[in-house]
Amino acid sequence: MRKLLAGAAMALMAVTGAASAQGYPDRPIMMMVSYGAGGATDFQARIVTMTAGNEDALGMPIAIINKPGAGGRVGWNWFATQAEADGYTLAAYNVPHFIAQSIKGGVQYSADSFEPIANWGADPAVFVVAADSPFNSMADVVAYAKENPGKLTFSGAGLFVGHHIAALQIEKAAGVKMSYIPTKGGGAAAMKAVIAGDVMAGVNNLSDAFRAREAGSIKILGVADLERSSFLPDVPTMKEQGLDVDNSSVNYRGIMVPKGTPQAVIDKLAEKVPEMFRNKRVQSKMKAGGSPILVMNRDEVKAMWAARQKTLEKLLAGL
Repeated sequence: MRKLLAGAAMALMAVTGAASAQGYPDRPIMMMVSYGAGGATDFQARIVTMTAGNEDALGMPIAIINKPGAGGRVGWNWFATQAEADGYTLAAYNVPHFIAQSIKGGVQYSADSFEPIANWGADPAVFVVAADSPFNSMADVVAYAKENPGKLTFSGAGLFVGHHIAALQIEKAAGVKMSYIPTKGGGAAAMKAVIAGDVMAGVNNLSDAFRAREAGSIKILGVADLERSSFLPDVPTMKEQGLDVDNSSVNYRGIMVPKGTPQAVIDKLAEKVPEMFRNKRVQSKMKAGGSPILVMNRDEVKAMWAARQKTLEKLLAGL
């Protein structure tokens, strides 16, 4: 009897899930961004979702809401514990951020709390200084840090986000101690701290830095990736400058839903969302904003999350 009841319950859940997805979506969708307005994640999220209302996409608009705080922890804690798993509440993910934070602890989420839908970009970390800074290379930064242990202040978007991971790698590779200062408000606030002279330097997203350099506000001294970026062909990688820093801090961005979302809804999103990212208008606006694009489907994102989990467990244990 118990088996019959369990089987009936599973069958009812399957029918209910299919029914709920049949007309999905029939109202506007909300997407939560764990960082402040104006930063790279918010800026890109608004671009990649701008065609959601098209008939060949989801047929309904996606509205962005911001829940910033604690390097993304505030938003992702809310999403994992309070968001409705009905397909009408999505979230932007940032990897390595939420995976690294779950490894270090003190949060209510892990990769198992979410279902990935698709990835839209891969944004390397870069080391930046104000336009009038005396530093012109990573060699200049390292020399100052060696002569003045702990006195070189530099900003980032939070603890155990891509910026912080790159900062830890740079310190370890150079054998120096600097003062990393996590800022409230994400990458936009971290960049403002550099431009205003509140800190001597910063680690930020390439996309934020690209726009700031175009405005003449900063210099970009190095890229934390395996190869130079096509957006910054004149800026050498950390490895080119003698620092053993790999691509572990590259910021993958995409869309996810809470665990428990009906499979039929996940399947619909997984079908339509990558095509939204490939839209020519979307890609053109992303390129104009210095935002690197890397479209990955649901299966590819699952594999990327699993690989990053292993890499970060090893990396963070060493740092």
